[in-house]
Amino acid sequence: METALLGVVGWSGSGKTSLLENLLAGLTAHGKRVNLVKHSHHDVILEPEHKDSARLRRAGAQEVLLISPFRYAIVHELREVHEPQLAELLARLAPADLTLIEGYKWAPIAKMEVFRPALGKPAIYPNDQYVVAVASDVSRPNDCPENILWLDLNQTQEILDWLLDNLGQGQFRNIL
Repeated sequence: METALLGVVGWSGSGKTSLLENLLAGLTAHGKRVNLVKHSHHDVILEPEHKDSARLRRAGAQEVLLISPFRYAIVHELREVHEPQLAELLARLAPADLTLIEGYKWAPIAKMEVFRPALGKPAIYPNDQYVVAVASDVSRPNDCPENILWLDLNQTQEILDWLLDNLGQGQFRNIL
């Protein structure tokens, strides 16, 4: 089974994470297995610096697998290596019905933009051929291309229904 991919893009403060929380709850309630990739431009600290796993990582371990009765995490140090490509990272994930990807604005995958004009940032969809839908708190502008679906950001159920319908039709194929 090939996992479907949908990017969720937008400027900081647009509401991507809040929308994703609601969509994840709805998708899992419908029995969907969902992975999530969250890209950050900041350093990520997954364990306190004084813990054994952090000490061993700093001592030189390339990967540290930390496991508990509740979850596990693999921390891979890049050191002098460039950040891996999205396709390489996706290959490491478990099979799922859908992988939602927050960030990676430049990736050639189907995307939903979360757009709030009040932020004062430009829309992404006019310059990104991969944006298939926009979730916004304003009405559809007249110059929005017809092939882009305009969704009400405040109607999470409407967005979830669209996502489930399109997922069932195979609309979010992995093209990486």
